[in-house]
Amino acid sequence: AALLRKAQQAIDRGVNAEAAWADAIEFFASQLEQLPDPTLRARAADVRDVGGRVLDHLVGRGAAGLRLDEPSVVISRDLAPSQIASLPVARVLAFCTAEGGPTSHTAILAKAWGKPAVVGLGTAVLELRDGTAVLVDGTRGEIVIDPDEQTTREFSQRRGAAERQAATERGAAGDPAITRDHRRVEVVANIGAVEEAAVALQHGAEGIGLLRTEFLYLSRRTAPTEDDHLAAYEAILRVMASRPVIARTMDIGGDKPVPYLDLPKEANPFLGWRAIRISLQRPELFAVQLRALLRASPGHDLRIMFPMIASIDELRAAKAELERARRAVTSAGHPVAARLQVGMMVEVPSAAVLADQFARETDFFSIGT
Repeated sequence: AALLRKAQQAIDRGVNAEAAWADAIEFFASQLEQLPDPTLRARAADVRDVGGRVLDHLVGRGAAGLRLDEPSVVISRDLAPSQIASLPVARVLAFCTAEGGPTSHTAILAKAWGKPAVVGLGTAVLELRDGTAVLVDGTRGEIVIDPDEQTTREFSQRRGAAERQAATERGAAGDPAITRDHRRVEVVANIGAVEEAAVALQHGAEGIGLLRTEFLYLSRRTAPTEDDHLAAYEAILRVMASRPVIARTMDIGGDKPVPYLDLPKEANPFLGWRAIRISLQRPELFAVQLRALLRASPGHDLRIMFPMIASIDELRAAKAELERARRAVTSAGHPVAARLQVGMMVEVPSAAVLADQFARETDFFSIGT
């Protein structure tokens, strides 16, 4: 809202819309860059990226994607999310950026893609010409320009050792995690998309410790239907087979706004109308998700968890909604798992203080740190 206001004020003074928008974007991006927190500073790139895409529409030009005609090391001042998304992953050998840090999109995406990356190298790296031979060591955080034969050989040996180590780790991913004093530790994954279930399994996950169902509500214009929910849950459960899957009911609001719900503006939305409070005050929305979860449960170890529980009354009300959904599903002739564990997040002070009371009414806790 503040961004739009600043652009509108400039337009009212006679500045054309394109210039007003560009100036407003740069103003707020510069403010973010002055913040002490590195994660928030890195968000300046997000603001410029979104602003640039809006500007492309204003001036009637198509977004310029990055082209890679052959496998290459990508060198840039910084990379915006939309630029990274346009890259052909198979042709990216590594990333080098003049700016950015460990929380920048370049660093995050490079890790997700398994590509080496060195960020924050300074502007000198931008002087490298296309076709220059470069070695990139993401582990050491260094690059070597025009390496000699010995350096290339040493680098190749280090890369070979790293690849062998990675292969050994992948081969052992499915082994049980046992500490040196012979304690068995369950290792489960935190996922927020259907396709992430298979990735988790490939890396040795013994189940899903947190299925963040918000992905079904975000980046869309209308609320997901029961069939939308069901398709997603069944796909994930099919991949995980008999392994446990803990699905957290919608935790929207706060840092996850949903425009079609008309959430009110609040001074502190993180502790305001969000998560279970929305669910209980919008039971028709809650029921859609609960029914889909119950319909997906037969033959699987599905567990349901409620977020942001602050009082016993909230927990009991959520469980009552679940029971109401169960009756609706069985009345419609759909089977439901005979045993379905119900838990809650412990992420607000009152939940921690009243943990002994909550424990008598839940099957499990998940600690939100």
